[in-house]
Amino acid sequence: MNRHDRHIALAAIIVALLALTALVLYDSDKPATAIPQQSHYSQPSHPSSYSHGSQHSPSPRESAGNYSAYTAHSPQEFPFDPNTADSTQLLRLGLQPWQVRNIYKYRMRGGIYRRKEDFARLYGLTVKDYRRLEPYIRISSDYLPAATLVGSNDSGERDTTRFPQKLHAGEHVILNTADTTMLKRVPGIGSYYAREIVRHGERLGGYVSIDQLDEIDHFPQTAKQYLVISQPVTRKLNINKLSINDLRRHPYLNYYQAKAIADYRRLHGRINSLDELRLSRDFPEEVIKRLEPYIEF
Repeated sequence: MNRHDRHIALAAIIVALLALTALVLYDSDKPATAIPQQSHYSQPSHPSSYSHGSQHSPSPRESAGNYSAYTAHSPQEFPFDPNTADSTQLLRLGLQPWQVRNIYKYRMRGGIYRRKEDFARLYGLTVKDYRRLEPYIRISSDYLPAATLVGSNDSGERDTTRFPQKLHAGEHVILNTADTTMLKRVPGIGSYYAREIVRHGERLGGYVSIDQLDEIDHFPQTAKQYLVISQPVTRKLNINKLSINDLRRHPYLNYYQAKAIADYRRLHGRINSLDELRLSRDFPEEVIKRLEPYIEF
């Protein structure tokens, strides 16, 4: 680079420095933007700040602040029916807005608060809040179960549906034809044993002896004196036609006995008498005897 070129480069550097200095000085002379003295989240100093004509729309943070401001109010106590109370009443009681929405959804789905305790199931309701509100809960009689209309018997007559009149000494019920209602009249027999008696009789194909009741676990022996058998009719098993699975369904035949019958038919043909099974160790005398009323050939 010759002397002339160096002079040109030096002049260019000086001009650039001058331009940069002028730019910095120009920016420093610009007035600063005024910062508002009140932020969006500050509390207004006067109620007039929220005039009805204001076009300001609250932000989500402001909306959340409104819920907080509401729950800060002291809850009120007054009589209310959770089946009919509106949202204003429920909020005044100190419930949260989302709890009020849950109550409305429950009622829209057909839910009914029938007892005070039902209100305790409200999600998020604490024991403290429930105990505070419980004395003020009033359930209208329109929402009570209809059974309460017949719950009391002012006439003094016995409710024979719930408490059947028991038999006296010398009275009897025919075992092989009685239903559960009749059986519950027997002293010592309630709903459970009445169902078990009917169920066991159906599995047997009918009762032929009162002693068959001993096959029911822990059957009360004192009840047997009130039961009799009259003209028993049983459902028969055709042991020449039924399969192993069909035979073993009877309470008096197990799998090995049913298989022994099927094996005998396969080897010897048709069975004409239970005496033909006596040679099998699966059919002792007592088994043959109690099977006889239920077998046909």
